Amino acid sequence: MNGQTKFMLAENDLPKYWYNINADMPVAPEPVLNPQTLEPVTPEFLSILFPMELIQQEVSTERYIEIPQEIREIYKLYRPTPLIRARRLEKALDTPAHIYYKYEGVSPAGSHKLNTATAQAFYNKISGTHALTTETGAGQWGSALALACNFFDLDLEVYMVRVSYDSKPYRRIMMQNFGAKVYSSPSNITDFGRSVLEKDPNSPGSLGIAISEAVEVAALSEGKKKYSLGSVLNHVLLHQTVIGEEALMQMDLAGEYPDVVIGCVGGGSNFSGLAYPFLRMNLKEGKKTRLLAVEPTATPSLTKGEYTFDYGDSAKLTPVMKMYTLGHTFMPAPIHAGGLRYHGMAPSLSALCKAGYIDAIAVKQLATFDAAVQFSRAEGIIPAPESAHAIRATIDEALDAKQKGEKRTILFNLSGHGNFDMSAYQAYFEGKLDDFIYPDEEIKRAMVDLPQVNLSK
Repeated sequence: MNGQTKFMLAENDLPKYWYNINADMPVAPEPVLNPQTLEPVTPEFLSILFPMELIQQEVSTERYIEIPQEIREIYKLYRPTPLIRARRLEKALDTPAHIYYKYEGVSPAGSHKLNTATAQAFYNKISGTHALTTETGAGQWGSALALACNFFDLDLEVYMVRVSYDSKPYRRIMMQNFGAKVYSSPSNITDFGRSVLEKDPNSPGSLGIAISEAVEVAALSEGKKKYSLGSVLNHVLLHQTVIGEEALMQMDLAGEYPDVVIGCVGGGSNFSGLAYPFLRMNLKEGKKTRLLAVEPTATPSLTKGEYTFDYGDSAKLTPVMKMYTLGHTFMPAPIHAGGLRYHGMAPSLSALCKAGYIDAIAVKQLATFDAAVQFSRAEGIIPAPESAHAIRATIDEALDAKQKGEKRTILFNLSGHGNFDMSAYQAYFEGKLDDFIYPDEEIKRAMVDLPQVNLSK
């Protein structure tokens, strides 16, 4: 297409609807369970943590859910985001493949997370909520929610995984700049945090622990605070589909259609946000796009985990969901892709992967940073370590196309920039990073503590 590199939509092209995968799920969804009773969860239980509008979105089977004007006005600060053809990377790889990326790093928060943070803050605000609690791994989610809460005049407490709290001070400062209170997790603020520190005063923390702390604070606030999360649940993935809806229009502008769509996965939000609208095209329009989820070998829930019911957090406070899991007691290695260090995976994404509608691979940390540097030197954008997993898989796809002499159109989600991740790149250049492959025996050990679910009674 005439050498064009950027494919931009106008502001009035901003999607008016989110896409809800629940309407087209080719596999029957499993129930979400109360963590105390292991019976199907009730709206009353969920309302302790979430406003009713988000609960309704969680269970809705409407195909399209309208994006309120107040949210669209904030989206206009950065959306529609660009679709970029990576011509310089194609040349560096000498590949016949055409590589495109949807660049979510242009958001004020630096990642895709603001798409759902804005929505969750809005629905909490109109329901009368005054304060939110949340967790964050690498800090992208925490900084996005801090900005959204600032927009809607909500207080925010963030429990940030300790290894990231210590290694990513600029993300922490960014959250504080927008008015959030940020605590290192595990902390001395919550009962669960104190219990973790009693067992291991030097605990590096995990997303499961940080979730437990944030949920505990919200649950004990007598309705004064609600809980917000950046991935896994359906309403979160729903809000992210604005990415894929834009990408469909932009690929049309490019005159091509992807043979493969790629995204990194931790809980599943950025991958699903791009991939689910293309999955709809597979299911409803007969398209054949391959959908590829990429995770670290250090947290291989889709590729090594068990598809079963598990708690969403370490303290067993959150609903029990059927998903690919490494076990809620999972303690991740302190790899630099902090946003991918979660023990489980979104239930809808897990079910689709189990049924073969989505493929999954795991890649090593050093190869991921190799790809990140190669991409940045070709395209000029330093990617977040999380996003670099998608880049690794994209480069491998492009090289495979080269080896086979095939033209292949590849689309991936560059879900955020890595401008606040220089300590990770410093460690890479100084040779201080290691590859970590999560041991099978550790997964087996964690499976002993799974909830015993019997849905036949």
